[in-house]
Amino acid sequence: MGEFRMPSLGADMEAGTLVEWLVKPGERIKRGDVIATVETQKGLFEVENFEEGIMGEPLVRPGEKVPVGTVLAVIHGQGEPLAEVEERAPARPAEEAGTHAGQVAPPLRPPLSTGTERIAASPSARKLAAELGVDLGTVTGSGPHGAIQRIDVEQAAARVTEERPAEKAPAAPTLRDGMRQAIAAAMSRSNREIPHYYLGMEIDMSRALGWLEGENLKRPIRERILPAVLLLKGVARALGTVPELNGYWIDNRLQTSADVHIGFVIALRDGGLITPAIHHVDKLNLQELMAAMGDLIQRTRAGRLRSSEMTDATITVTNLGDLGVETVFGVIYPPQVALVAFGRIMERPWAENGMLGVRRTVTATLAADHRATDGHRGSQFLEALNNCLQNPEQL
Repeated sequence: MGEFRMPSLGADMEAGTLVEWLVKPGERIKRGDVIATVETQKGLFEVENFEEGIMGEPLVRPGEKVPVGTVLAVIHGQGEPLAEVEERAPARPAEEAGTHAGQVAPPLRPPLSTGTERIAASPSARKLAAELGVDLGTVTGSGPHGAIQRIDVEQAAARVTEERPAEKAPAAPTLRDGMRQAIAAAMSRSNREIPHYYLGMEIDMSRALGWLEGENLKRPIRERILPAVLLLKGVARALGTVPELNGYWIDNRLQTSADVHIGFVIALRDGGLITPAIHHVDKLNLQELMAAMGDLIQRTRAGRLRSSEMTDATITVTNLGDLGVETVFGVIYPPQVALVAFGRIMERPWAENGMLGVRRTVTATLAADHRATDGHRGSQFLEALNNCLQNPEQL
């Protein structure tokens, strides 16, 4: 028998709200299946299953907020009778059982209908709709399976306000407020617990960009590769030289990862940041990596991320070059041990072999955990990254 628990979707997460069950008791499930949606301060997420078997009776109902690690349901082996598993299922607290005694459990997958109680919506979205006087029946959901999120309610309320400018909607916390609180909590923990050291290097991108421009001329416009893909691939290759930067600091020791899952910082249109992981970057070619990055950005902004994409990044990369920033000093996201930041690619004076010219360069900055590595190994990583970008045809 296995257990399906409330996952931790980041170092700043202490609890989550179960929004919807996507499978019913008795259904066969396999590893990787999405079986529930969960709401945190950063939005709605699809939660994957990591046990193969048959879904047992849920122990937590939609709308309940529970701490990380709480058993949400049991999963039993395919040859094990369902009744046996339910007999061994963890008991609910007595006061909770009393609260629900004699009540009929809500449907596991509430369909959309004209009745607001049957519309798929997160608990915080329902609460906000009640506060703002928004009819959920008039709101189009942007979350998983069409579920209504807080941001959908906020946008609906804004439309109503535009139509009735004389009426003033009561102030209410927004999704951005919750996300800023979550980011602040994670960064405060990072600055408090991690002894950062920083190293920077200016990298000549002329050869890499020239090669990329030639490659893109051979491709249809929709398949052209962005410079950010070269940077991501370069980081993945450089980690092969300095693997100590790829992993976690857990239980007072470094635990390196054989997989390279790069957390890619994505800015949301309505404010806030999310850093989901692009999996196995070292094994993807440039075209595959471009497709994976585009897909991740699209699903992040549509609120369709999976739990694994929020939990297994082994290193983080942030790129603020499109905003004109030249140099970025990042903060490590615990329990990771490194973050690589890139600024704007721009023309600069460049001296080489006694000759002065103009080159397109980028400033790469490494923020690393001094408990896991030192400046010498950090310098070796940046040099390896530079070498990779000077040989783009090998990426």
